[in-house]
Amino acid sequence: MVSRMHGRIGAFACACAIVLWAGALLAGTSSATSGQAGAHTAPVGGVNIVANLLESGAPASIDREIALAHSVHAAVVRAGVPWSALEPAGPGQISQAALSSLDRLMGDAAADGIRVIVFVDSTPCWASSAPASLLRRCVPGTAGKANAWPPTNPAYYASAVAYLARRYGPELAAIEIWNEPDQRNEDYFAGPGKARRYAAILRAAYPAIKQADPSVPVLAGSLVGYNGVFLRALYAAGIKGYYDGIAVHFYSLTLASLRTFRAAQVASGDTKPLWLDEFGWSSCWPSRRIEDEQACVTPQIQARNITDMFRTLARTPYVVADVLYKLRSTPTESFGVLSDSGARKPAFAALASVLESPFGAPSPVTLSLRRRANRVVAGGTGPVGDYLRLEAFQGATLRFRAQFTLNRFDRYSLALPSVLGTSGLRVRVYQEWQGPRRAAQKSI
Repeated sequence: MVSRMHGRIGAFACACAIVLWAGALLAGTSSATSGQAGAHTAPVGGVNIVANLLESGAPASIDREIALAHSVHAAVVRAGVPWSALEPAGPGQISQAALSSLDRLMGDAAADGIRVIVFVDSTPCWASSAPASLLRRCVPGTAGKANAWPPTNPAYYASAVAYLARRYGPELAAIEIWNEPDQRNEDYFAGPGKARRYAAILRAAYPAIKQADPSVPVLAGSLVGYNGVFLRALYAAGIKGYYDGIAVHFYSLTLASLRTFRAAQVASGDTKPLWLDEFGWSSCWPSRRIEDEQACVTPQIQARNITDMFRTLARTPYVVADVLYKLRSTPTESFGVLSDSGARKPAFAALASVLESPFGAPSPVTLSLRRRANRVVAGGTGPVGDYLRLEAFQGATLRFRAQFTLNRFDRYSLALPSVLGTSGLRVRVYQEWQGPRRAAQKSI
């Protein structure tokens, strides 16, 4: 299972403002970093599916998931391959049950023209570096805390992923080396020296996969930290040259996180593309307010956000794949475009539409101004995923600026300082990703 604790910016349940008073000291505006480009091939679009090799009855589940992924026009699906299920008994001892499920997954996907991103994590008991107290409780083929510890020898892991590359090369969109090694809850990568130990795994896996099938892309990650701290630690540990792309999982402020992460990447001389292969929204409102650290939204907002995000990313040249989390909800989380019973949410039709035709304008920023006592209140809506910026002018002079986020319903309300008065103001609001050219503007 893939945790939803991502992005590290937090779950914004209300519109929050970072206010910069312009007054007489602010002489001009600062332009936003857009991330937009001209003509461009859209990223490869897809969806995360349920394909757990530890589950009983996996073949029927895989048939159903691939058929549904095909119905939403997914070009790729992403699925987990627990190493602990693939080689539970020892090095080179491949589980025939796991292999049967994998063969089914790859065969179904290939028949529907879908390729598969596999992420491989979960160290088998025999290879785990977990403390003895955990290893004593480690049961082969059953997930436990010892499986989250990296292997004692990275070559064991490299051999396993090379096997997958040899067997399934043409069907693979990529092999993703582990899952969320920087996740602070340590559900997937536990123990000290995370950057150093993950780098050792990546450095062993990359040449092994390329020797098995040079055409299979190798992804570093999946990283949840957007600020570049863990990324820079990985660079220091020598990962450059050992991946074809970096997978990232950004749920909160997805666009702002991509922009910040890319800046850290380029500043270190790395221009490998990004694979955004986990992001999404849970339609758990109003039964819950927060789910896995993310703000719950309504089914309608979930659908709108999916459309807006795919359309926004369609012209982002450094993002080569956008893979939604996920196809089906479970009884404990509602990120799926289907409910846990299989009912189609509004998000299902939204995903099918935007995967079939990703280009188009996202929802515009809207703006209304009203007087409340001795202040002007600006309110409206905007597209998900980034900070918004409000600028208030008196004549040609910029007097006030605020940076803020939308609430869970993609709305905002912001009271301007009373010193500005209630007339003679021109206000504009825009999403930083899109820049001021797509600003909404009103005067009062």
